[in-house]
Amino acid sequence: MTTKIDGRKIARQIRARVAESVASGAGHGVVPGLATILVGDDPASAVYVAAKRRAIREAGMRDFHRALPRQATQPDVAAVIDELAANPEVSGILLQLPLPPGLDAAALIDRIPVGKDVDGLTTASAGRLTRGEFGLRPCTPSGVIELLDAAGIAILGAHAAVVGWGELVGRPLAQLLLRRGATVTVAHEHTVDLAAVTRPADIVVVATGVRGLIGPEHVKPGATVVDVGIHRTEAGLTGDVRAAELEGIAGWITPVPGGVGPMTIAMLMVNTLRASEWAQAAA
Repeated sequence: MTTKIDGRKIARQIRARVAESVASGAGHGVVPGLATILVGDDPASAVYVAAKRRAIREAGMRDFHRALPRQATQPDVAAVIDELAANPEVSGILLQLPLPPGLDAAALIDRIPVGKDVDGLTTASAGRLTRGEFGLRPCTPSGVIELLDAAGIAILGAHAAVVGWGELVGRPLAQLLLRRGATVTVAHEHTVDLAAVTRPADIVVVATGVRGLIGPEHVKPGATVVDVGIHRTEAGLTGDVRAAELEGIAGWITPVPGGVGPMTIAMLMVNTLRASEWAQAAA
């Protein structure tokens, strides 16, 4: 029997713990604040930012939001980031991606101070992760680790196959798994004989953006499968994994929706709280 890992339930528990910590700190005059920056009018980005802002407010944190027009220039966005970086009430800064054409996302992200980089995407944050130094980790990879821990999936000594080499999920997740003592293989949608790479793995995490890439031929009986992909279809949301075909094969699997997705916002809240604590410790 295949057990679904309930990301919604685990995310609710994390959000509740964050809210408790925020309430405790507020009694001492410390309230974390998240600044979200939305450039342009992409509908999906607007929905994502609204959900993040709502979660932050529900946790008792301060909501600093900046909306810029699609015509905003590189200096325009940079000026907003610099303003928020200088504001001591802003614990974390999130630049919603993707940006409109013509903007250099990497250069703008690197303007965010490492202590306020709640997305964990700056060059400095990536370096801290690689070196195992304290820092803010990317939200989705951190959420995957939390899901595995909550489900009681052993990471230490496990063979993990990460299918996806992106900067947002695949590469940082491989680093996090290595730090937890897993033996990690990184593959992607172009890997020759992908099944030969994934089938020996105890944990298979898929983050390619390729709908239905992973099926029974890629997974050994009893393995844990984490599906980070999300695709909108006429029948509803689906992922990078053909989940129905893995019923009775995988030991554990994250559903789409309701698996990794809720964890991303939960970990953003955790990172905002950690950023505030980091700033207080440095003061």
